[in-house]
Amino acid sequence: MLDQIHWLAAVTVLGVLEQAYFFLQVIYARRLFGVSPPKISGPPEFERIFRAQVNSSEYFPIFLALLWQAGLFFHQGLAAALGLLYLYARYCYFMGYKASSSGRLAPIYFSAGVLWILIAVSALGILHFFLSRYVGLNVLQFLTA
Repeated sequence: MLDQIHWLAAVTVLGVLEQAYFFLQVIYARRLFGVSPPKISGPPEFERIFRAQVNSSEYFPIFLALLWQAGLFFHQGLAAALGLLYLYARYCYFMGYKASSSGRLAPIYFSAGVLWILIAVSALGILHFFLSRYVGLNVLQFLTA
């Protein structure tokens, strides 16, 4: 069983570490710009870092669910590769947003595209599971033929 999920687990750990890095960046920015909790507004430089972290945190559960569904129902390697692309895009998003609000646009569109691919792969894998299990129809056989 573990040989079927080890790449998914590794990408999950990398994602958690990335989230921790984003959290630390907010802590450092709070100290640098003198924005004490629970305040969430301050200089534009702080607000961009804060928004980048919050936005990344909001999407993280969606990413994890899709990563694991795609990996378990479709293909672990493809899901892990897409997961790495997503994490890279999120890092670029964070750094771009930290520099300027327009710096977030290309990476956010790219990461959204990766999520849509994960949705499609997950849906196809789950559809294949249900059709093959309950109807006796192998959808993936038609796609690879």
